[in-house]
Amino acid sequence: MRQRAFLMMAAVAGGLLVATPARAQEQPLPEPKVHPIQVTGPAADRLNLVILGDGYQADQQSIFLADVDRNLAVMWATEPFRTYRDYINVYAVEIASIDYGVRCDPDGRVRHPDGTIRDTGVREGPIDGKRTALRMIFQNGCADPLARGTVYGGAPVGCENDAAYYPPGVNPCETGTQAHNRILESYVVPALGIPRTSQNLQTLAIFNTFTYGGIGGTNATTSGGSPQGPLISLHELGHSLGTMADEYPYSSRDVVRPCYTGAEPSSFHHTVYTDPARMVADQHKWWRWVGEESLSGGTIGLHEGGGMFPCGQRRPSEHSIMRWIGFDWDQIGREHMVARITGRRNAGQMALQHTPLGTVPSDGVLWVETGHPRYHELQVTWRVGGTVVGTADSLDLASLGLPAGTAVRVEVRDPVGPDGIDWVRNPSTGDSATNSGYNGPRFVQTREWTVGAPGVTPTPAAAEITSSTMTTQPVAGDEVVFVETNHPSDRILDVAWTLDGKAVPNPGNSRRLDLGALDLSAGTHKLVATATDPAGASDSVEWTVDNALPTAPRRLSTPLATLPGALEHPVYFDGWDMWLEPRDDQTGRYVVGQFRLDKDGWFNYFGFPEQPMPASPFQFRHSGTNVKALTYGNLGTGGLSRATFEQTLPDDHPSGGFVPGFGTHLVEHRAIDPAGNIGPAASYRATVIPGASPACTRTLTGRQGSVTVTSGVTCLTNAQVAGQVTVRAGASLVVRQSTIGGTLVATRAQAVQVFGSTVSGAVQLTGTTRDVTVAGSSFNGAVVLTGNTQVTANERYSRLAGPYGPLLVGNRVNGALMCAGNSSRPSDFGAPNTVHGANACRT
Repeated sequence: MRQRAFLMMAAVAGGLLVATPARAQEQPLPEPKVHPIQVTGPAADRLNLVILGDGYQADQQSIFLADVDRNLAVMWATEPFRTYRDYINVYAVEIASIDYGVRCDPDGRVRHPDGTIRDTGVREGPIDGKRTALRMIFQNGCADPLARGTVYGGAPVGCENDAAYYPPGVNPCETGTQAHNRILESYVVPALGIPRTSQNLQTLAIFNTFTYGGIGGTNATTSGGSPQGPLISLHELGHSLGTMADEYPYSSRDVVRPCYTGAEPSSFHHTVYTDPARMVADQHKWWRWVGEESLSGGTIGLHEGGGMFPCGQRRPSEHSIMRWIGFDWDQIGREHMVARITGRRNAGQMALQHTPLGTVPSDGVLWVETGHPRYHELQVTWRVGGTVVGTADSLDLASLGLPAGTAVRVEVRDPVGPDGIDWVRNPSTGDSATNSGYNGPRFVQTREWTVGAPGVTPTPAAAEITSSTMTTQPVAGDEVVFVETNHPSDRILDVAWTLDGKAVPNPGNSRRLDLGALDLSAGTHKLVATATDPAGASDSVEWTVDNALPTAPRRLSTPLATLPGALEHPVYFDGWDMWLEPRDDQTGRYVVGQFRLDKDGWFNYFGFPEQPMPASPFQFRHSGTNVKALTYGNLGTGGLSRATFEQTLPDDHPSGGFVPGFGTHLVEHRAIDPAGNIGPAASYRATVIPGASPACTRTLTGRQGSVTVTSGVTCLTNAQVAGQVTVRAGASLVVRQSTIGGTLVATRAQAVQVFGSTVSGAVQLTGTTRDVTVAGSSFNGAVVLTGNTQVTANERYSRLAGPYGPLLVGNRVNGALMCAGNSSRPSDFGAPNTVHGANACRT
């Protein structure tokens, strides 16, 4: 495997060491290679996504294709791309670069021997001399460690020496944009058959680095090796395809801007309105969705911050992919994105193929070929005057006996409105970028013909399935599968469906089959469609139906204790880690994992930012984890992801008042396989409590008689104490997964903690000076807590959520429970205790 060495030259610019690549033996680079990943129809009738690789050397193209697969898997798992996948053609273009990586990468990770670029701990530093095919560069990345915008740059220094790598006539000092255009013109356009400048052509350059980065526009970019790379892609497509603005609260991640004070933003998903009721009364912007549960979490309304301001502008949902990558689009974003997809970006028209317009013989056949969403069908309605004369894709005029001069009209409608799948609530007939309604041409098309005299010219016998749902990969068990056929002028081909060798009724001679209506058994099935010409001829196509649902088994970090119940319920100090292993019976493709915290929007599992995949867990913490001025895994107010500065804004700031997320949380997790099947969600609860265990100065395990703690910190770990445990003044005790046969008495101790243990005798804790924390334990006698002081482990939480006393979390007390004179009422942090005796200690 070729490895590029770098000679570090003693040139210092702005305090940064600048490196120039060493000159390897000059060999011509392989020509770019175009891979049709999925072709669902003519390029003119589709959105066309062209994915280009940059910074992948000739022997790294398999890594590029794996990065493409990961990007597409996440895209096809995200609505509306999941449903409207067949409206999009996708091509991947292998492009070999002289050097690996990207210019001015602020992290500068070194290529690993296995070919990937991930965090091995070895750094090159930001290098401005990398020679990559598309000249990708982190804007200001050679000076700014938080740089994230990645664009097509100019030629690197010394490019005039690279002529031997390129075909004759290619300028070795071309810019990234020039290289992009040349490769499209020379290799991609011949495959697509549409001009490079076509408005329904979108490019996405994937650059070979582990570092987070990307940018939007018609020529979007994303990081190939970053754990969040595919999510960056979707966010950037929200800009370039969806014309959406950023909803996050900053321009520079680490800078708190003043609140926005300007006029109403032009963005359809930002406003200066402050009252949802006023928005509804004024029928303004997203008023039709106000009050609905958001697809991306929370309730649709007016949420402070957006448009790169922390306050002053408001957005529809607490989360959205346009605010924090990982979440889905909310209804407002989805409504807009689906219109952009069905309307082929700026064409503004839903594609429809049909019988040539004009006068048609009265004994001929009219036909239309519609788009094909994967989980619902378009509605076809044929009318003569006000009378409906057909609802199939073809209409046999001979059976109607219409006189010459009769007008026959067809309407093709995607039922996205409130009476259908309820994805679009705007009833407008418009087709603009900000006003595309369910009655407009992005979702409704009509055509009209005039009936002439009889005398159709018969078509010779032929049967051909001209297009269909893709057969190169399995289809989902609830998908609507389709075929299109040739169209004889005087008859309609018959289509028959068989599943596992048995005929499926098709009384309407439909070209579509809704697998979801068949209630398929779990597992793999064989589906066949056969088109037969009544005049004699047939053609068939077959699919594998994947109705085995994927799963995402979990593994959690070791807890303090695990509470009993139907759901797994661990208890942790401060937070926990979760590993997911999305899997499917169809091997070899990327399976998407998702999780949802407290019913607050599904979030894509990717391990953790800046950590190697797939070994790294997602980290849940009471206030999240700061990674390059962004906070991830936050259990507190505001959701999983936030700008780090939001955690410390003043309490009276419009976006301030952050409260750490101590308490009990519900986590659901699931997988989505490459076929589009969404697996069942598994779930667990986790309780996070403030504090920490003191460091042990003495650890006792195994069988013990009685234990007296006079100083320091004694830890009983997997111990079996036959007699009494006594804790003297100033000493501390930590009990983990142990049993105590006698009593537990502590007087003026510094700290007493009991986790996942059983105490047979009575418990009396009096005058503890710092901490009483008891979780997931069983007590067979009375438990008495008097005069204990609980020193807060988190000032912000205590200030904003209120003080807490001794921590009693998910315990079972078979005797009485009594509390008096403690610094505050005991707290269970959402995990109630079970008390079978008298309870004078309500938490």
